[in-house]
Amino acid sequence: MEGLTIVNANDVILRAENLSYKYDSASEEDFALQGLNITVRKGEFIAILGHNGSGKSTLAKHFNAILLPAGGKMYVAGMETADENLIYSIRQTVGMVFQNPDNQIVANIVEEDIAFAPENLGVDPAEIRKRVDDALKAVGMYEFKDHAPHMLSGGQKQRIAIAGVIAMMPQCIVLDEPTAMLDPVGRNEVLRTIRLLNREYGITIVLITHHMEEAAICDRVVVMEKGQIATDGTPKEVFAQVEMLKSLGLTVPQTVELIYMLRKEGIDIPLDALSVEECAEAIYNVLKPVGRDSDARYN
Repeated sequence: MEGLTIVNANDVILRAENLSYKYDSASEEDFALQGLNITVRKGEFIAILGHNGSGKSTLAKHFNAILLPAGGKMYVAGMETADENLIYSIRQTVGMVFQNPDNQIVANIVEEDIAFAPENLGVDPAEIRKRVDDALKAVGMYEFKDHAPHMLSGGQKQRIAIAGVIAMMPQCIVLDEPTAMLDPVGRNEVLRTIRLLNREYGITIVLITHHMEEAAICDRVVVMEKGQIATDGTPKEVFAQVEMLKSLGLTVPQTVELIYMLRKEGIDIPLDALSVEECAEAIYNVLKPVGRDSDARYN
């Protein structure tokens, strides 16, 4: 799609250094974030997991300066979020999408909603028209540009909310549990959209979620607990730590859970199968008859 720049995946876009944060209503010792360090590179597709109260949404709000550190530093594309003179540039660099799309849709017609933010920034009308069309095409909603948002499904509304962020031409989009209010069809629509934005257009995606199957499609998974990072790695590396995840009150993808149960029964199957196909192949490879004599028993 024209208008979206493919980014260099070697550059750092988000960096937290010894980041701490405490809400005003919290006790003196109760920090939402405690000495947290994380680096996200441009072009990454990262999931941040954790149960309620783990700090994942608090961290997300630091990524575009909705919240500012109580301690440590937060950088966006090299810009420190504590510098109030940089807030405008920071929020152009990192866009946010929240749980309820109705809270982000402000106009009565889809294309007018997408144009709202660029218009407020004084973008040239011809450029706005291009951005609106490009954004709607990117999320697969161009044919609905003349529709009323309130007539759309939940998944379609969330894609409109994402398009509204894309029209700002961010390098990174942070999505804070964007499928929490959606049915399975809507969830799949949104997940396909954000994966496309990452794969095809190089937009950095940070997905805050509690759905393990959603995290499994990402390139990297970060697990949070008590305002700190408990583990960080590829989905296969993280979900192989079944007992640790369970100790944190988290589940694992159903395929990993199945293999984990088989391993407890003494069947030696690798824990790194995430997709249904990988799981089926792993089980087949262990249980299939070996040799000609074994084959004969099944003829």
